Amino acid sequence: MTGPQLEDGYTRIANEILEQVARHRFNGTQLRILLIIWRYTYGYKRKEAEFSLSFLASTIGAARSQVDRELTALIERNVLEVVGGGSGRPRLLRFNKNSSAWIDRPIQEQKKREPPKPKKKREKRTYAEDSTYYKMAAYFHQRVVEMAESIGFNHASIAKADLQKWADEFRRLVENDKVTDKRLIRDVIDWVTADEFWRVNVISAKKLREKFPDLVLRMKARTGAPKRNPEPPKESMIDRLAAAQEWIEAGGDPYDFEPD
Repeated sequence: MTGPQLEDGYTRIANEILEQVARHRFNGTQLRILLIIWRYTYGYKRKEAEFSLSFLASTIGAARSQVDRELTALIERNVLEVVGGGSGRPRLLRFNKNSSAWIDRPIQEQKKREPPKPKKKREKRTYAEDSTYYKMAAYFHQRVVEMAESIGFNHASIAKADLQKWADEFRRLVENDKVTDKRLIRDVIDWVTADEFWRVNVISAKKLREKFPDLVLRMKARTGAPKRNPEPPKESMIDRLAAAQEWIEAGGDPYDFEPD
């Protein structure tokens, strides 16, 4: 049995094309697609031919989706040109012999390989020492320091406190959490630094902000509402009638009776 013979058919292809293809990067599926393109164009002494995805997939023995992906890559790299087809018809494809127009990587792969853009760093806020939020931070820190000294409570975070970060937490408390009552904030600071439990558990502005709603409720529950002086009991109607009876029995004129 003899092997393949030129007499049975052959494809004429320029040596330069083979050399240029060898110099460029193509994966296995792309090379197989090119071989079939050459076979059914140059092999029939023509420059273009219609190729459906199903035909290419069955000819090279690959999945349709794989052929679709790699054929698209060859078109985007300008190795193959679409010169017709569409609207329900197979694409009319032509091999582009001008290798200088080929792109090394498909456009989609180039986009994927582009390094990610660096994220913009959020500008750090700086608070002047005479600003409201810095004063809040300084006041709370002073109360924490005084509390720690009075009970012998040593914690590294107190000494290393960043008042700029504390001031930003107070800004968030007011602007983001909508706690606009500054007198209430001061009352909570005074209460939390005096409470036996919370004074050692809330020693930073961040923790104060996190616990603020709960601290307000606990403060009000423990301190209670101010007590009012009890009003003297009012004289009942029965007492007034009894007094009037005594007045009449004592000889007094009923029209002259005046209750106390």
